[in-house]
Amino acid sequence: MPEILVVDDEPGIRELMHEILEEEGYEVRMAEDGGHARAALDDKVPDLILLDIWMPDVDGVTLLKEWRAQGRLTMPVVMMSGHGTVHTAVEATRLGAFDYLEKPIAYKQLLETVKKALASRQAKPSTSGTLEELGGGETVKRLAHRLSLAASAGLPVLLLAEPGTGEEAVAHFLTPPDAPFVRVDEPTELANHPTEVLARAKGGLVFVPDLGELSVMQQRGLILLIARRAEFAARVLTVSREDPARALAEGRLAQELYELLAHAVVELPPLRDRREDISGLAARALEAACVRLRQPPLKFTEAAMSRLAEHDWPGNLAELETLAGRMALEEGGGPIDLAAIDATLGPKPGADKTGIDLMLHLPLKEARDAFEKAYLEALLGECDWGMSRAADRAGLDRTNLYRKVKQLGIEAPGKG
Repeated sequence: MPEILVVDDEPGIRELMHEILEEEGYEVRMAEDGGHARAALDDKVPDLILLDIWMPDVDGVTLLKEWRAQGRLTMPVVMMSGHGTVHTAVEATRLGAFDYLEKPIAYKQLLETVKKALASRQAKPSTSGTLEELGGGETVKRLAHRLSLAASAGLPVLLLAEPGTGEEAVAHFLTPPDAPFVRVDEPTELANHPTEVLARAKGGLVFVPDLGELSVMQQRGLILLIARRAEFAARVLTVSREDPARALAEGRLAQELYELLAHAVVELPPLRDRREDISGLAARALEAACVRLRQPPLKFTEAAMSRLAEHDWPGNLAELETLAGRMALEEGGGPIDLAAIDATLGPKPGADKTGIDLMLHLPLKEARDAFEKAYLEALLGECDWGMSRAADRAGLDRTNLYRKVKQLGIEAPGKG
Protein backbone atom coordinates (compact mmCIF):
# COMPACT_ATOMS: atom_id res chain seq x y z
CA MET A 1 0.00 0.00 0.00
CA PRO A 2 1.49 3.44 -0.92
CA GLU A 3 2.72 5.51 1.97
CA ILE A 4 2.22 9.30 2.04
CA LEU A 5 4.10 11.77 4.22
CA VAL A 6 2.02 14.88 5.07
CA VAL A 7 4.11 17.88 6.16
CA ASP A 8 2.09 20.82 7.52
CA ASP A 9 2.38 23.05 10.60
CA GLU A 10 -1.41 23.29 11.09
CA PRO A 11 -2.69 20.36 13.24
CA GLY A 12 -6.22 20.61 11.87
CA ILE A 13 -5.05 20.24 8.27
CA ARG A 14 -2.76 17.34 9.15
CA GLU A 15 -5.55 15.45 10.88
CA LEU A 16 -8.06 16.11 8.10
CA MET A 17 -5.68 14.92 5.39
CA HIS A 18 -4.71 11.93 7.51
CA GLU A 19 -8.37 10.95 7.80
CA ILE A 20 -9.16 11.46 4.09
CA LEU A 21 -6.13 9.58 2.83
CA GLU A 22 -6.49 6.66 5.25
CA GLU A 23 -10.10 6.23 4.18
CA GLU A 24 -8.81 5.82 0.63
CA GLY A 25 -6.50 3.03 1.77
CA TYR A 26 -3.19 4.90 1.96
CA GLU A 27 -0.71 4.62 4.79
CA VAL A 28 -0.09 8.10 6.22
CA ARG A 29 2.71 9.59 8.29
CA MET A 30 2.72 13.18 9.50
CA ALA A 31 5.36 15.85 10.21
CA GLU A 32 4.60 19.20 11.84
CA ASP A 33 7.50 21.21 10.40
CA GLY A 34 10.65 21.06 8.29
CA GLY A 35 12.81 19.50 10.98
CA HIS A 36 10.38 16.65 11.53
CA ALA A 37 10.05 16.22 7.76
CA ARG A 38 13.82 15.73 7.47
CA ALA A 39 13.72 13.15 10.26
CA ALA A 40 10.79 11.34 8.65
CA LEU A 41 12.60 11.12 5.33
CA ASP A 42 15.75 9.85 7.07
CA ASP A 43 13.69 7.20 8.80
CA LYS A 44 11.89 5.93 5.69
CA VAL A 45 11.41 7.12 2.11
CA PRO A 46 7.66 7.51 1.40
CA ASP A 47 5.96 7.00 -1.93
CA LEU A 48 4.66 10.59 -1.96
CA ILE A 49 5.16 13.78 0.06
CA LEU A 50 2.49 16.46 0.51
CA LEU A 51 4.62 19.46 1.56
CA ASP A 52 3.42 22.77 2.95
CA ILE A 53 5.35 25.82 1.74
CA TRP A 54 4.94 28.16 4.71
CA MET A 55 6.25 26.63 7.95
CA PRO A 56 7.82 28.27 11.02
CA ASP A 57 11.30 26.73 10.90
CA VAL A 58 12.03 26.20 7.20
CA ASP A 59 9.86 26.75 4.14
CA GLY A 60 8.88 23.92 1.82
CA VAL A 61 10.69 25.32 -1.22
CA THR A 62 13.96 25.36 0.74
CA LEU A 63 13.37 21.73 1.74
CA LEU A 64 12.68 20.86 -1.89
CA LYS A 65 15.95 22.49 -2.97
CA GLU A 66 17.81 20.67 -0.21
CA TRP A 67 16.43 17.24 -1.13
CA ARG A 68 17.07 17.82 -4.81
CA ALA A 69 20.70 18.84 -4.16
CA GLN A 70 21.14 15.68 -2.08
CA GLY A 71 19.66 13.51 -4.83
CA ARG A 72 16.77 12.47 -2.57
CA LEU A 73 13.85 13.45 -4.81
CA THR A 74 13.14 9.84 -5.68
CA MET A 75 9.45 10.31 -4.95
CA PRO A 76 6.89 12.83 -6.23
CA VAL A 77 6.36 15.92 -4.06
CA VAL A 78 3.15 17.96 -4.13
CA MET A 79 3.46 21.46 -2.68
CA MET A 80 0.64 23.08 -0.67
CA SER A 81 0.04 26.69 0.34
CA GLY A 82 -2.72 29.04 1.41
CA HIS A 83 -0.82 32.01 -0.01
CA GLY A 84 -0.12 30.68 -3.48
CA THR A 85 1.15 32.66 -6.43
CA VAL A 86 1.90 31.64 -9.99
CA HIS A 87 5.56 32.45 -9.37
CA THR A 88 5.69 30.12 -6.36
CA ALA A 89 4.04 27.32 -8.33
CA VAL A 90 6.46 27.74 -11.23
CA GLU A 91 9.44 27.85 -8.86
CA ALA A 92 8.31 24.68 -7.10
CA THR A 93 7.77 22.71 -10.33
CA ARG A 94 11.09 23.97 -11.70
CA LEU A 95 12.78 22.52 -8.64
CA GLY A 96 11.16 19.13 -9.18
CA ALA A 97 7.75 19.27 -7.49
CA PHE A 98 5.12 17.16 -9.21
CA ASP A 99 2.28 19.63 -8.70
CA TYR A 100 1.03 22.50 -6.58
CA LEU A 101 -2.21 22.69 -4.55
CA GLU A 102 -3.67 25.90 -3.14
CA LYS A 103 -5.50 25.79 0.20
CA PRO A 104 -8.26 25.21 1.00
CA ILE A 105 -7.76 22.03 -1.00
CA ALA A 106 -10.90 20.47 -2.45
CA TYR A 107 -11.44 16.82 -1.48
CA LYS A 108 -11.72 15.64 -5.10
CA GLN A 109 -8.69 17.66 -6.24
CA LEU A 110 -6.56 16.23 -3.44
CA LEU A 111 -7.38 12.62 -4.30
CA GLU A 112 -6.95 13.14 -8.05
CA THR A 113 -3.55 14.79 -7.56
CA VAL A 114 -2.39 12.05 -5.18
CA LYS A 115 -3.47 9.39 -7.66
CA LYS A 116 -1.63 11.08 -10.56
CA ALA A 117 1.48 11.65 -8.48
CA LEU A 118 1.68 8.02 -7.37
CA ALA A 119 1.08 6.84 -10.95
CA SER A 120 3.99 8.98 -12.16
CA ARG A 121 6.41 6.84 -10.12
CA GLN A 122 5.95 4.07 -12.64
CA ALA A 123 7.56 6.17 -15.36
CA LYS A 124 11.26 5.88 -14.67
CA PRO A 125 13.51 8.34 -16.53
CA SER A 126 14.89 6.75 -19.67
CA THR A 127 16.06 7.64 -23.13
CA SER A 128 15.55 5.96 -26.47
CA GLY A 129 18.44 4.38 -28.32
CA THR A 130 21.68 6.26 -28.88
CA LEU A 131 22.95 9.37 -30.66
CA GLU A 132 24.99 7.37 -33.16
CA GLU A 133 23.43 9.21 -36.09
CA LEU A 134 25.18 12.35 -34.79
CA GLY A 135 28.55 10.59 -34.55
CA GLY A 136 30.57 8.37 -32.27
CA GLY A 137 33.23 10.72 -30.93
CA GLU A 138 33.79 11.92 -27.38
CA THR A 139 31.81 15.11 -28.03
CA VAL A 140 28.66 13.15 -28.84
CA LYS A 141 29.21 10.80 -25.90
CA ARG A 142 29.43 13.78 -23.55
CA LEU A 143 26.29 15.20 -25.12
CA ALA A 144 24.38 11.95 -24.50
CA HIS A 145 25.57 11.93 -20.89
CA ARG A 146 24.41 15.51 -20.26
CA LEU A 147 21.03 14.84 -21.84
CA SER A 148 20.57 11.71 -19.73
CA LEU A 149 21.36 13.65 -16.55
CA ALA A 150 18.84 16.35 -17.46
CA ALA A 151 16.19 13.71 -18.18
CA SER A 152 16.85 11.94 -14.87
CA ALA A 153 16.50 15.24 -13.01
CA GLY A 154 13.19 15.92 -14.75
CA LEU A 155 14.41 19.23 -16.14
CA PRO A 156 13.16 20.91 -19.31
CA VAL A 157 16.07 21.04 -21.78
CA LEU A 158 17.11 24.05 -23.84
CA LEU A 159 19.26 22.90 -26.75
CA LEU A 160 21.61 25.46 -28.29
CA ALA A 161 22.01 24.38 -31.91
CA GLU A 162 22.64 25.64 -35.41
CA PRO A 163 20.17 24.56 -38.12
CA GLY A 164 20.69 21.02 -39.38
CA THR A 165 22.86 19.78 -36.49
CA GLY A 166 20.48 16.97 -35.57
CA GLU A 167 18.05 18.63 -33.18
CA GLU A 168 15.27 16.17 -33.90
CA ALA A 169 17.60 13.22 -33.29
CA VAL A 170 18.25 14.66 -29.83
CA ALA A 171 14.51 15.05 -29.29
CA HIS A 172 13.86 11.40 -30.18
CA PHE A 173 16.76 10.34 -27.95
CA LEU A 174 15.12 12.14 -25.00
CA THR A 175 11.72 10.58 -25.68
CA PRO A 176 11.12 7.52 -23.46
CA PRO A 177 10.78 4.21 -25.35
CA ASP A 178 7.38 3.64 -26.99
CA ALA A 179 6.14 7.02 -25.73
CA PRO A 180 4.44 9.88 -27.64
CA PHE A 181 6.60 12.40 -29.49
CA VAL A 182 4.83 15.72 -30.06
CA ARG A 183 6.57 18.28 -32.28
CA VAL A 184 5.03 21.75 -32.00
CA ASP A 185 5.18 23.06 -35.57
CA GLU A 186 2.35 25.53 -34.97
CA PRO A 187 3.45 27.76 -32.04
CA THR A 188 -0.10 29.12 -31.72
CA GLU A 189 -0.89 25.80 -30.02
CA LEU A 190 1.27 26.91 -27.10
CA ALA A 191 -0.69 30.12 -26.65
CA ASN A 192 -4.14 28.63 -27.18
CA HIS A 193 -4.00 25.00 -26.05
CA PRO A 194 -0.86 24.23 -23.96
CA THR A 195 -2.69 21.66 -21.83
CA GLU A 196 -3.91 19.83 -24.93
CA VAL A 197 -0.32 19.62 -26.18
CA LEU A 198 0.69 18.09 -22.85
CA ALA A 199 -2.19 15.63 -22.98
CA ARG A 200 -1.06 14.39 -26.42
CA ALA A 201 2.49 14.01 -25.10
CA LYS A 202 1.52 12.21 -21.88
CA GLY A 203 4.43 10.02 -20.80
CA GLY A 204 6.54 11.24 -23.72
CA LEU A 205 8.10 14.46 -24.98
CA VAL A 206 7.07 17.89 -26.27
CA PHE A 207 9.52 19.26 -28.86
CA VAL A 208 9.50 23.02 -29.56
CA PRO A 209 11.90 23.43 -32.52
CA ASP A 210 12.60 27.19 -32.35
CA LEU A 211 12.33 29.22 -29.16
CA GLY A 212 13.24 32.41 -31.02
CA GLU A 213 10.03 32.29 -33.08
CA LEU A 214 7.69 32.35 -30.08
CA SER A 215 5.61 35.45 -29.39
CA VAL A 216 4.99 36.79 -25.88
CA MET A 217 1.72 34.86 -25.60
CA GLN A 218 3.30 31.69 -26.96
CA GLN A 219 6.10 32.01 -24.40
CA ARG A 220 3.49 32.30 -21.65
CA GLY A 221 1.87 29.14 -22.93
CA LEU A 222 5.24 27.37 -22.86
CA ILE A 223 5.74 28.55 -19.27
CA LEU A 224 2.43 26.96 -18.29
CA LEU A 225 3.26 23.80 -20.23
CA ILE A 226 6.61 23.44 -18.45
CA ALA A 227 5.05 24.15 -15.06
CA ARG A 228 2.47 21.39 -15.54
CA ARG A 229 4.66 18.82 -17.31
CA ALA A 230 4.98 16.59 -14.23
CA GLU A 231 1.20 16.08 -14.12
CA PHE A 232 1.47 14.40 -17.52
CA ALA A 233 4.88 12.77 -16.91
CA ALA A 234 6.06 14.62 -20.02
CA ARG A 235 9.48 15.96 -20.93
CA VAL A 236 10.07 19.25 -22.73
CA LEU A 237 12.82 20.09 -25.22
CA THR A 238 13.11 23.43 -26.98
CA VAL A 239 15.80 24.68 -29.37
CA SER A 240 17.44 28.09 -29.50
CA ARG A 241 19.73 29.44 -32.22
CA GLU A 242 21.29 31.98 -29.86
CA ASP A 243 22.43 32.48 -26.28
CA PRO A 244 19.23 32.79 -24.21
CA ALA A 245 20.92 35.38 -21.97
CA ARG A 246 21.25 37.66 -25.00
CA ALA A 247 17.58 37.23 -25.91
CA LEU A 248 16.65 37.96 -22.28
CA ALA A 249 18.78 41.12 -22.18
CA GLU A 250 17.16 42.38 -25.37
CA GLY A 251 13.65 41.73 -24.10
CA ARG A 252 12.84 38.95 -26.56
CA LEU A 253 12.71 36.19 -23.94
CA ALA A 254 10.51 36.28 -20.85
CA GLN A 255 12.39 36.30 -17.54
CA GLU A 256 10.20 33.53 -16.13
CA LEU A 257 10.81 31.30 -19.14
CA TYR A 258 14.53 31.99 -18.99
CA GLU A 259 14.62 30.92 -15.34
CA LEU A 260 12.77 27.69 -16.16
CA LEU A 261 15.16 26.77 -18.96
CA ALA A 262 18.46 28.04 -17.57
CA HIS A 263 19.13 24.94 -15.45
CA ALA A 264 19.54 22.53 -18.36
CA VAL A 265 21.10 24.39 -21.27
CA VAL A 266 22.87 21.88 -23.51
CA GLU A 267 24.95 22.80 -26.55
CA LEU A 268 24.79 20.65 -29.70
CA PRO A 269 28.14 21.37 -31.39
CA PRO A 270 28.10 22.04 -35.15
CA LEU A 271 29.75 19.52 -37.45
CA ARG A 272 32.84 21.72 -37.99
CA ASP A 273 33.59 21.47 -34.25
CA ARG A 274 33.61 17.66 -34.26
CA ARG A 275 35.49 16.79 -37.41
CA GLU A 276 36.42 13.39 -35.98
CA ASP A 277 32.85 12.33 -36.78
CA ILE A 278 32.72 13.53 -40.39
CA SER A 279 34.26 10.46 -42.08
CA GLY A 280 31.94 8.02 -40.36
CA LEU A 281 28.89 10.19 -40.90
CA ALA A 282 29.72 10.73 -44.57
CA ALA A 283 30.13 6.99 -45.20
CA ARG A 284 26.87 6.25 -43.41
CA ALA A 285 25.01 9.01 -45.26
CA LEU A 286 26.25 7.72 -48.63
CA GLU A 287 25.26 4.16 -47.79
CA ALA A 288 21.78 5.28 -46.71
CA ALA A 289 21.40 7.41 -49.84
CA CYS A 290 22.28 4.48 -52.09
CA VAL A 291 19.70 2.29 -50.38
CA ARG A 292 17.05 5.01 -50.48
CA LEU A 293 17.66 5.78 -54.17
CA ARG A 294 18.11 2.12 -55.09
CA GLN A 295 21.64 2.62 -56.34
CA PRO A 296 24.60 0.20 -56.14
CA PRO A 297 26.77 0.65 -53.03
CA LEU A 298 29.36 3.44 -53.32
CA LYS A 299 32.32 4.65 -51.31
CA PHE A 300 34.38 7.82 -51.04
CA THR A 301 38.06 7.66 -51.94
CA GLU A 302 40.56 8.59 -49.25
CA ALA A 303 41.25 11.95 -50.93
CA ALA A 304 37.54 12.69 -51.19
CA MET A 305 37.03 11.83 -47.53
CA SER A 306 39.88 14.16 -46.53
CA ARG A 307 38.25 16.95 -48.53
CA LEU A 308 34.95 16.36 -46.74
CA ALA A 309 36.71 16.59 -43.38
CA GLU A 310 38.13 20.00 -44.35
CA HIS A 311 34.77 21.50 -45.29
CA ASP A 312 33.04 23.70 -42.70
CA TRP A 313 29.52 22.35 -43.37
CA PRO A 314 27.44 25.50 -42.73
CA GLY A 315 24.33 23.35 -43.27
CA ASN A 316 25.70 20.70 -40.87
CA LEU A 317 24.23 17.18 -41.09
CA ALA A 318 21.44 18.28 -43.42
CA GLU A 319 24.02 19.56 -45.91
CA LEU A 320 26.09 16.38 -45.62
CA GLU A 321 23.05 14.20 -46.27
CA THR A 322 22.11 16.32 -49.29
CA LEU A 323 25.62 15.91 -50.71
CA ALA A 324 25.46 12.15 -50.17
CA GLY A 325 22.19 12.01 -52.08
CA ARG A 326 23.68 13.89 -55.00
CA MET A 327 26.76 11.68 -55.05
CA ALA A 328 24.61 8.55 -55.03
CA LEU A 329 23.05 9.68 -58.31
CA GLU A 330 26.39 10.36 -60.01
CA GLU A 331 27.04 8.25 -63.08
CA GLY A 332 29.98 5.88 -63.24
CA GLY A 333 29.39 3.48 -60.39
CA GLY A 334 32.99 3.66 -59.15
CA PRO A 335 34.36 5.24 -55.97
CA ILE A 336 33.50 8.90 -55.50
CA ASP A 337 36.73 10.79 -55.95
CA LEU A 338 38.05 14.23 -55.10
CA ALA A 339 37.01 15.67 -58.46
CA ALA A 340 33.37 14.81 -57.79
CA ILE A 341 33.51 16.47 -54.37
CA ASP A 342 35.33 19.52 -55.72
CA ALA A 343 32.69 19.89 -58.41
CA THR A 344 30.16 20.42 -55.63
CA LEU A 345 32.11 22.07 -52.82
CA GLY A 346 34.72 23.91 -54.89
CA PRO A 347 38.33 22.95 -55.69
CA LYS A 348 40.05 24.37 -52.59
CA PRO A 349 39.38 24.20 -48.87
CA GLY A 350 37.85 27.52 -47.93
CA ALA A 351 37.01 28.47 -51.52
CA ASP A 352 33.33 27.68 -50.99
CA LYS A 353 32.41 28.59 -47.45
CA THR A 354 28.72 28.91 -48.09
CA GLY A 355 27.65 25.69 -49.82
CA ILE A 356 24.68 27.68 -51.17
CA ASP A 357 24.15 25.24 -54.02
CA LEU A 358 23.56 22.52 -51.47
CA MET A 359 21.35 24.71 -49.29
CA LEU A 360 18.90 25.02 -52.16
CA HIS A 361 18.18 21.31 -51.73
CA LEU A 362 17.53 21.51 -47.97
CA PRO A 363 14.09 21.66 -46.35
CA LEU A 364 12.81 25.25 -46.43
CA LYS A 365 13.30 26.09 -42.73
CA GLU A 366 16.85 24.72 -42.59
CA ALA A 367 17.74 26.24 -45.96
CA ARG A 368 16.46 29.66 -44.88
CA ASP A 369 18.48 29.72 -41.66
CA ALA A 370 21.64 28.37 -43.26
CA PHE A 371 21.34 30.65 -46.29
CA GLU A 372 20.73 33.78 -44.20
CA LYS A 373 23.76 33.02 -42.04
CA ALA A 374 26.03 32.35 -45.03
CA TYR A 375 24.68 35.33 -46.98
CA LEU A 376 25.12 37.81 -44.11
CA GLU A 377 28.61 36.53 -43.25
CA ALA A 378 29.70 36.97 -46.87
CA LEU A 379 28.04 40.38 -47.20
CA LEU A 380 29.51 41.71 -43.96
CA GLY A 381 32.93 40.50 -45.03
CA GLU A 382 32.66 42.45 -48.28
CA CYS A 383 31.56 45.53 -46.33
CA ASP A 384 34.46 45.22 -43.86
CA TRP A 385 31.84 44.51 -41.18
CA GLY A 386 30.31 47.95 -41.57
CA MET A 387 26.72 47.42 -40.45
CA SER A 388 25.29 50.49 -42.17
CA ARG A 389 26.76 49.57 -45.56
CA ALA A 390 25.70 45.95 -45.20
CA ALA A 391 22.16 46.97 -44.20
CA ASP A 392 21.88 49.22 -47.24
CA ARG A 393 23.06 46.50 -49.62
CA ALA A 394 20.80 43.89 -48.04
CA GLY A 395 17.81 46.22 -48.11
CA LEU A 396 17.33 45.85 -44.36
CA ASP A 397 16.79 48.29 -41.53
CA ARG A 398 20.02 48.50 -39.52
CA THR A 399 18.23 47.44 -36.30
CA ASN A 400 16.80 44.41 -38.10
CA LEU A 401 20.27 43.51 -39.38
CA TYR A 402 21.70 43.68 -35.86
CA ARG A 403 18.92 41.39 -34.65
CA LYS A 404 19.56 38.89 -37.45
CA VAL A 405 23.32 38.87 -36.80
CA LYS A 406 22.82 38.20 -33.10
CA GLN A 407 20.10 35.62 -33.62
CA LEU A 408 22.23 33.64 -36.11
CA GLY A 409 25.34 33.84 -33.92
CA ILE A 410 27.41 35.72 -36.52
CA GLU A 411 30.62 37.26 -35.20
CA ALA A 412 33.35 39.30 -36.85
CA PRO A 413 36.65 37.43 -37.46
CA GLY A 414 38.79 37.41 -34.34
CA LYS A 415 35.84 37.77 -31.94
CA GLY A 416 34.73 34.13 -31.85
